[in-house]
Amino acid sequence: MKSKLINSLIGVSSLMFLMTACSSNSSSTTTSAIKSTGPIKMDFGQYCGSQCQDALKLNVSPDSIKGKVGMAIASTTFPYGVAIKNESEAFAKKYFPNMQLLVADGQNDPSVQSGIVDDFIAKGINVLIINAVEKAALAPAVKRAEAAGIKVIEVDRTVNAPVLTTIKANDIDLGIAAGKDLATRLHGKGNVVEIQGSPSASPTIDRHKGFMEALKDYPGIKVIASQNADYDQSKGLSVMEDLLQRFPKGKIDAVFSQADIMTLGAIQAIKNAGRNEIKVISIDGQQAAFNDISNGTIDSTTVYPVIAPMDIIAAAKALAGEKLPSFIKLDSPTVTKENVSKYNGTTY
Repeated sequence: MKSKLINSLIGVSSLMFLMTACSSNSSSTTTSAIKSTGPIKMDFGQYCGSQCQDALKLNVSPDSIKGKVGMAIASTTFPYGVAIKNESEAFAKKYFPNMQLLVADGQNDPSVQSGIVDDFIAKGINVLIINAVEKAALAPAVKRAEAAGIKVIEVDRTVNAPVLTTIKANDIDLGIAAGKDLATRLHGKGNVVEIQGSPSASPTIDRHKGFMEALKDYPGIKVIASQNADYDQSKGLSVMEDLLQRFPKGKIDAVFSQADIMTLGAIQAIKNAGRNEIKVISIDGQQAAFNDISNGTIDSTTVYPVIAPMDIIAAAKALAGEKLPSFIKLDSPTVTKENVSKYNGTTY
């Protein structure tokens, strides 16, 4: 009798152990399945609209993405380049544990960046993300990458070579939006000076083109001078100081700067000279510019969004063999004192 009772207890204990073990295995399997099958929700940020998100929809699980991605940034001396680097690396680390991301700084030098691309080719990358210093100078290196079977994604700036896809806001549209905002503030009449970026960079060319296109509708507005400040704050300061000396008070009604980093230098020169009657129109959408819009120092900036994490998701799709459209356009709203609160904290 006692022996039967002991055997019964042993049987019940064994059954309970097996049930617990099965339950544990089932839970583990379910968790693993959630991790490894099907797409997951990702935060695209405020400037990737519905069409952008549809284009970048990843149809496989992020942890199934495997391969080597090389990212050649134009320069990390610019806040925009630093933002691309930091946000891309953070997103890849969070969502794509099996993606190997190599990042290198082109130091705003086409020859340096070309060498980076060649080094990436030698290291056997599968995808190249290129933020080109200059559109013509980087074309040969990009073509060498493509000849090696590497898929190329251009971001922020274009390059004179065929690529898998381009991710950016439309710089011509940004120039048009800035031009129209400036014309409205001047009531269609006045003298304007323009501070351009680097001479051969695609944003410089296209933002100027868009700006001048917008002003065609306003014959009373004259661009009396245009100088390059190479997307550099200190150069923005010195260029604006020169313009203020050339054109005394009453001769400049507004300044159009192609990038907030140069604008920050320009407004320092304007403050130092006591020329606060000059309206300031900018492009890029840095948080520092939003702060100056809030306090009335800058009149408006048209946002050029950081292309991360869209660049990393596109690279993942390329590694997975999924299709990408030839162009993925990011949203580029014009931010003013009236709507700046909506955009605070959304940029770098």
